[in-house]
Amino acid sequence: MNETVLEMGALRAAYATGGLTPEAVLREIYARIAAEGERPVWISLVEMNDNLLRLNDLREKVNVEKLPLFGIPFAVKDNFDVARMETTAGCPAFAYRAAETATAVQRLLDAGAVLVGKTNMDQFATGLVGTRTPYGVCESAVAAGVIAGGSSSGSAGSVARGLVSFALGTDTAGSGRVPAAMNQVVGLKPTRGVVSTHGVVPACRTLDCVSVFALTCGDAATVLEVMRGADTKDWSSRAPGPGEGAAPWAVSRSFRFGVPKELEFFGDAAAEAAFDRAAEEMTKLGGETVEFDYAPLAEAARLLYDGPWVAERTAAVGEFAREHGAEMDPTVRAIVMGGERFSAVEAFRGRYRLGELRQWTDALLRQVDFLLLPTTPTVFTVAEIAEEPVKRNSQLGWYTNFVNLMEMAAVAVPCGLRPDGRPSGVSLVGPTFSEEGLLRVADRLHRALTDGMGATGGKLSGTAPMDAKTPLRGVMEMVVVGAHLSGQPLNGQMTERRARLVRTTRTAAEYRLFALKGTVPAKPGLVFEPGFVGPGIEVEVWAMPEETVGSFLAGIPAPLGLGTVRLEDGSAAKGFLCEPAGIVEAEEITALGGWRAFLAH
Repeated sequence: MNETVLEMGALRAAYATGGLTPEAVLREIYARIAAEGERPVWISLVEMNDNLLRLNDLREKVNVEKLPLFGIPFAVKDNFDVARMETTAGCPAFAYRAAETATAVQRLLDAGAVLVGKTNMDQFATGLVGTRTPYGVCESAVAAGVIAGGSSSGSAGSVARGLVSFALGTDTAGSGRVPAAMNQVVGLKPTRGVVSTHGVVPACRTLDCVSVFALTCGDAATVLEVMRGADTKDWSSRAPGPGEGAAPWAVSRSFRFGVPKELEFFGDAAAEAAFDRAAEEMTKLGGETVEFDYAPLAEAARLLYDGPWVAERTAAVGEFAREHGAEMDPTVRAIVMGGERFSAVEAFRGRYRLGELRQWTDALLRQVDFLLLPTTPTVFTVAEIAEEPVKRNSQLGWYTNFVNLMEMAAVAVPCGLRPDGRPSGVSLVGPTFSEEGLLRVADRLHRALTDGMGATGGKLSGTAPMDAKTPLRGVMEMVVVGAHLSGQPLNGQMTERRARLVRTTRTAAEYRLFALKGTVPAKPGLVFEPGFVGPGIEVEVWAMPEETVGSFLAGIPAPLGLGTVRLEDGSAAKGFLCEPAGIVEAEEITALGGWRAFLAH
């Protein structure tokens, strides 16, 4: 079996044609693991025979064709509980046998995915390096001697090495993004609460997120769709309301992305060059660069480890650290116990300052659709981390630590290897609940930057890009035909509602167009007439956040209204239609083919 088959689209296609079976895939995976050795990627494995029995059991009890992840192999970081397996959080003395399975993992299992095992990590998810573990230090799958990144080192490595199709990590300060860059895979960090953290050993409970490592953005999106949703067992879980987090820019011809006016690379010229290339490719995809001051985000980032939020780590495992300090990684123990120096007064003051910084961020996000940042400002070898473990760990989080504090979502994509052979990556960081939109744009950027997928040897160009025609969550397509067209007098009613132009097209043939009398500004009326065969009317399709559609509808004067407009490609969307009474004295302009042509005529 070729390693590229573990890309989810290829696997599903092979299963459908009978070219592969999930059993054959599993046997090959376990053979690879046996050949490579379990350490340092794995802490524990599910017995292969148990997985084979489970596949057989699923076939007998359910229609597996309806299971979106049937036969797809995955791994989880060893701070996720899996019933009857040990959870270590990277610390043998902490290990316990879980009674139930974490909600996120259970949802994947219910969808037919096959858990191969639990992966190595920085102890108690404290670190961005992947070296703070007694189970062996993971190195980058694509660059020998370079760190794998942490804390989700084993999860990223298992995907990059072609041992699973996807893996779960956690991300409090960047642990779902830094390892993605170091291993040249996709790292998705959804908005906090979108995926339940019930059954996950906490690091900072109010900030922790379940993250996804995958070979493509499309695979990550599929996994997210299975896991997402509120959970009564997790008080912090949540789901977006109507229109909340809508990202019409993700399907638009153009978008605005923020880049810091001054970027910090700690003297790493190769990292700077890699980012410059990514920013250039983003503009080629239709992006407009907007520079901003990074200082407020850097200040927010410092709150995580230099401020009172570190006390959440003390709340999570401080009692264990006091009793078993000698059995912990000394750097991890020092960080965990460092939270004791903060008082409740300092915690509240930190919260107030964070609120002020969030106001600043909200203003920034009214100017841009998302941020483009280096995933890491530089790259270190394992030996370099050993020389200065705390300082260099902090440098790795320069562009990641603020994201959860600011209630933002992020997607990390690879940039390929630098001339010195070290990996590079960039991250798209967007507003609350914007993960779906970020994945759409990130997929395009990923394909522009590199054709590799980890160390699998597979080619990204051989995989299907994300479907740009699938409607975005929280977004409604709106067809406009006259005064709301680009450059026309009422177009501002679209843009002020954050609507974005998607495409110019034509209606189906059964539509007639009239120039209405007495309207200010002048407006046309579009009328559907079954059986009529005309040229089709030129229209624009805009993407509008659902939450703004109501106010838009309220401002539409009679005889116009919103209805369903059929387009020449067979699709349909909501759009402007005219009541038949409105065209009694109107001039028919159907033959001209559109409002712009009428104005020019």
